[in-house]
Amino acid sequence: MHPFDPLNVTRRQFLGKASLGIGSAALASLLNPRLFAANSTSGSPLPHFAPKAKRVIWLTQAGAPSQLETFDYKPGLAAMFDKDLPASVRGDQRLTGFTSGQGRLPIAPSVYKFSQHGQSGMWLSELLPHTAKLADEICVIRSMHTEAINHDPAMTLLQTGHMNGGRPSLGAWVSYGLGTMNENMPSFVAMVSRPSGSTNAQPLHERMWGSGFLPAKYQGVRFNSGKDPVLFLNDPPGVTTARRRAMLDDLGELNHITLNDYQDPETQNRIDQFEMAFRMQASVPELSDISKEPEKVFEAYGPESKKAGSFAANCILARRLAERGVRFIQLYHRGWDQHENLPSGIKSQCYDTDQPTAALLMELKERGMLEDTLVIWGGEFGRTVFSQGKLTADNYGRDHHPRCFSIWMAGAGIKRGHVLGETDDFSYNIVKDPVHIHDLNATALHLLGIDHTRLTHRFQGRDFRLTDVHGHVVQKILV
Repeated sequence: MHPFDPLNVTRRQFLGKASLGIGSAALASLLNPRLFAANSTSGSPLPHFAPKAKRVIWLTQAGAPSQLETFDYKPGLAAMFDKDLPASVRGDQRLTGFTSGQGRLPIAPSVYKFSQHGQSGMWLSELLPHTAKLADEICVIRSMHTEAINHDPAMTLLQTGHMNGGRPSLGAWVSYGLGTMNENMPSFVAMVSRPSGSTNAQPLHERMWGSGFLPAKYQGVRFNSGKDPVLFLNDPPGVTTARRRAMLDDLGELNHITLNDYQDPETQNRIDQFEMAFRMQASVPELSDISKEPEKVFEAYGPESKKAGSFAANCILARRLAERGVRFIQLYHRGWDQHENLPSGIKSQCYDTDQPTAALLMELKERGMLEDTLVIWGGEFGRTVFSQGKLTADNYGRDHHPRCFSIWMAGAGIKRGHVLGETDDFSYNIVKDPVHIHDLNATALHLLGIDHTRLTHRFQGRDFRLTDVHGHVVQKILV
């Protein structure tokens, strides 16, 4: 019996055989690889309009940095030390299990000083002296908000637009929609750095950079620190490049037979991934070797920059990835979850991230790349104005707070030296220009030339998109 006997096939196999033309698809791939992006699925050519950004570097601060110690200056709190948070401020907002049983919610002013910087006069914490030098390059949003109150669902919502797992990440959507800019590199790379001082680093699951129900080739490739930045990329001892190429050619022939018989898109994904891995064997080792960077680069990124796996080293890699045409680069830095001993904990986190973040921004600007690179810095939610646990004059903790928090954006199409949004005197509620996670993601896609309502993928009988049925582009932060 022939493998594609019409009397012995599933409905999926029959429809796939009837609807796909491998010859034309192969020709389209040769003529223009970007035709394998989402154009045919979304129903409209991509990009939808002229983009401001070619690439995104998202500096994800996992664990939720306190806005009260970084970007949201509240000088009036000093006079309210240890007073109870007014019930009218909290309203009916929920608390986590960490503080719901506390007898009182005492107000904890920040122990760190704020001052104004740049021509914009932006208020920034003394914990961010290097970022402060670039105040006129960034746009701070003080009015972010989310629904999730715990880390895992909040990070999942931030990354995928939904609190439950199974949806594609933003980077996967971008790769799916726009394709690759360098056939020898993945279009989406993720890196996770190790905090130097924190022992309370929340775990990060691979779904944060996963492809969900999109084809697997759009998921982020995780780069690790150490000898092998991508696992299983190097050939085992005794296997030459020529032998590996011959093996892949033979394997490719077998996979193409299966593909022609059954038209399973996962088979094509398997072929694509094997070929990408082979090309990466030549490109990744050179990319990941930062030892040949000039000494002045390491000085700019700070004392941790020569330590593999540090946030500083990953920022250098992010710039190298951007130079080589990687479209979406996601850096995660864990350890911002300061339920106790916040003053010392957040100081350590800012030591890890402030200088390398500023150095990355400055390098992009000096190399003429900031004008078409979108840089985003922030976490999944904010922290409470009241202390979790014991409050003293120089020590306190802060619980999770989804109602308001701060992030910043810079680069392609973003207003420079600008602040959007206001919170109340307690940094507890938003009083002006609220921005939801969906709005943030819609704006990022917009700067890449994508209408977030038109980038869709049909799955289980429904057209899905990153922002679901929500989201508006934040026009007030765009030039």
